[in-house]
Amino acid sequence: MTKYMRTAALAAALLIGCVSCSDVVRDSRSPVLVTVTGLSPAVLHSDVVRNITAPAPCSAATPCPTPFSDSATATITAAMKNVGVSPTSNNQITINRYHVDFRRADGRGLEGVDVPRAFDGAVTASIPANGSADIPFEIVRYLEKAQSPLVQLVNNTNEIATIAIITFYGTDAVGNVVSAAGQMTVNFANFGDQ
Repeated sequence: MTKYMRTAALAAALLIGCVSCSDVVRDSRSPVLVTVTGLSPAVLHSDVVRNITAPAPCSAATPCPTPFSDSATATITAAMKNVGVSPTSNNQITINRYHVDFRRADGRGLEGVDVPRAFDGAVTASIPANGSADIPFEIVRYLEKAQSPLVQLVNNTNEIATIAIITFYGTDAVGNVVSAAGQMTVNFANFGDQ
């Protein structure tokens, strides 16, 4: 192989490598570090069904078993990576979506069998550079409570203990991609109406 051919092959390999990792390169370009600094509640006890007594035809004598969604709030902080640089309006972060994934401590994690299915949701929140924002979001969809494995908890006393991994995605004002993740405990059961 001639020197010219080796140089051309190396250039082609570098070009292919750069094209395939463009998202990774773009992720690291933001001068802002985004972090989930808190999730509330710290532990969520997700009731798989509630008996409602109104409106009709629901009543105290004939309550209607109904699943409800569960919400949580994330506190997300944006800080300059270089603390010696003053932030500008270009460093404002906009969070536009999130992903929730459930895992169990015992290693079982088959979606729809061991844990609820993962899902994506939309949010819109702006975070100033060197600032923070509280972002409410849906962490458990009511539809999942009508499907396996949660629907099986309606008529028994079993509990499914999970760890929810919530990843938020967004961009800074010039389009650099950012993300941050946090975790919280979510326990599923028929806790009864209180």
